[in-house]
Amino acid sequence: MSHAVRRRPMLSRLVLSVSLAMGFAAPALAQDTPAPALAPPANAAESALRALYTAEWEWRQTEFERERVNGRWQSGARMPSVTPEAWARRAAYWQRTLEALDAIDTAQLGREERINAAVFRTSLEASEANARWRTYEAPFNSDSFFWGYINPNQPFQTEADWRRFIGRLSDVPRYFDEQIANMERGLARGWSVPRASLDGRDDTIEPYVQGGDDNPFLVTFDRIPRSIPEPVRAQLREEGRRVVRERTMPAYAKLLDYLRSDYLPRTRSTIAASDLPDGEAFYQSQIREYVTRDMSAREIHDLGLREVARITAEMETVMQRAGFDGTLAEFIEHLRSDPQFYATTPRQLLGEASLIAKKIDGQLQYVVGTLPRYRFTILPVADDIAPIYTAGRGGLDACYFNTYNLPSRPLYNLPALVLHECAPGHSFQAALALEAPARPDFRQQTYFSGYGEGWGLYTEWLGTSMGIYDTPYTEFGRLTFEMWRAARLVIDTGLHAYGWSREQAIDYLASHTALARHDVETEVDRYISWPGQALSYYIGYRTILDLRAEAERELGDRFDQRPFHDTILNLGSVPLPVLEEEVRRFIAERKADTAATR
Repeated sequence: MSHAVRRRPMLSRLVLSVSLAMGFAAPALAQDTPAPALAPPANAAESALRALYTAEWEWRQTEFERERVNGRWQSGARMPSVTPEAWARRAAYWQRTLEALDAIDTAQLGREERINAAVFRTSLEASEANARWRTYEAPFNSDSFFWGYINPNQPFQTEADWRRFIGRLSDVPRYFDEQIANMERGLARGWSVPRASLDGRDDTIEPYVQGGDDNPFLVTFDRIPRSIPEPVRAQLREEGRRVVRERTMPAYAKLLDYLRSDYLPRTRSTIAASDLPDGEAFYQSQIREYVTRDMSAREIHDLGLREVARITAEMETVMQRAGFDGTLAEFIEHLRSDPQFYATTPRQLLGEASLIAKKIDGQLQYVVGTLPRYRFTILPVADDIAPIYTAGRGGLDACYFNTYNLPSRPLYNLPALVLHECAPGHSFQAALALEAPARPDFRQQTYFSGYGEGWGLYTEWLGTSMGIYDTPYTEFGRLTFEMWRAARLVIDTGLHAYGWSREQAIDYLASHTALARHDVETEVDRYISWPGQALSYYIGYRTILDLRAEAERELGDRFDQRPFHDTILNLGSVPLPVLEEEVRRFIAERKADTAATR
């Protein structure tokens, strides 16, 4: 497979704003299903809030070169501007919008608009902060690349979509030149991606430079669907291939030469966010963005240490259930080296993932009360990014699994991975969001890692009651994934606040999990180049798990996990304090209903 994987929104809010404008084709259901109508504002405060977030959303679409098509926003015929002037304009607009939001009396807002206000504020604060920090001067990391979001992973379905895509391809030279200029400014002030985290990332550009027919962009134009009639299809193919050869490929070649000859040799040799200009304050802002609550690096580090110790004890118990006679370190080495735990072909790995996904399907009716109509498929990660990509990633239209280097893809981890990425994790979550109750447009596109990734990790734990882990080895795989996320709390803060080296972080993760060495190094490089993001998973997970324990304690035998889960999923992506408030509202309402029936 040669097309870039469409990732779920996991980038910083600033980079996400750009990635949303870079060619993702909305699925037919999203285009054809009209959005539910919002209830009219109840008072002047609600009217002011709605006018504010509606205006910002309309402005944002125009700012990032998106067009309204069939009532939905999608990528236009140009790439967004990423000049310092553009970002300064955006930062100023977001600051003015925050000031206007401060002037609204939130005490006058109803429940739904209070949620909207909290989501809007948290999103605005993160966007404004990243623009102010000028994170656009380091516009990629070891995991995510601005050059990797342009080619669609699914073919467009209309002539107009293809023409907009061709327009964006024609605009790539200008867009890349602006990114290069930003990287130069970053280098000049000591703001760059750490060199230690970037080995091989430049290789992801090479397929787009090749002049043969296997160039991913050229392959894309071979996939124009037959629903577009001739001669239009032939015209689109000819024009698209010409633009790729004359404009897009030279721009990629220029970028590749710049990265290899100029940028990478000059990137910083340090790895901590605290080593950046005003780095301690920057790292704290990243914690705030991804955790969506105020926590210190020390608080997070200590939580991680406690959880690592707890999970280690559970691993020891599962190892004994497996009948292994040896130490935990020896058991982990056994899991890493025994061929029985590994697929021998990509088809076998994808087949195992598909079988697990169908097994999960049979249990979903007992887990949630509302099942979405939209369905995902299972696909391999694209060849051009697979060597440096994570093991799997799920989104609305597809759940991707990495079939590169199969000896590093243990099957005992697969059940937890499918639960997290596919269902009832990210693909399932995205489908429900598509069919969500009436809410403003900006809520449909806002993503908070603490909520989304917290839910994903929670679904791994949920698999224990769904019968998905049918051997001690797969249960150990689940604990490995839980340990992986708990260890991140220690590693991310260790790297960016407490002076850890890359080798120290690799050794810590490798010694505490059964992850393959390849995955360990890929993950640590991600934490180095993307400070704070990795913290969101476990803190979101613990938040949901603690709320469930509270609901079970308060409701006793009247607790039903289906409405509990529906409450979380129906909210859409929200900051963790909002999640806590709404789940506690659900608990209180259930208690009141119980009391009324007695």
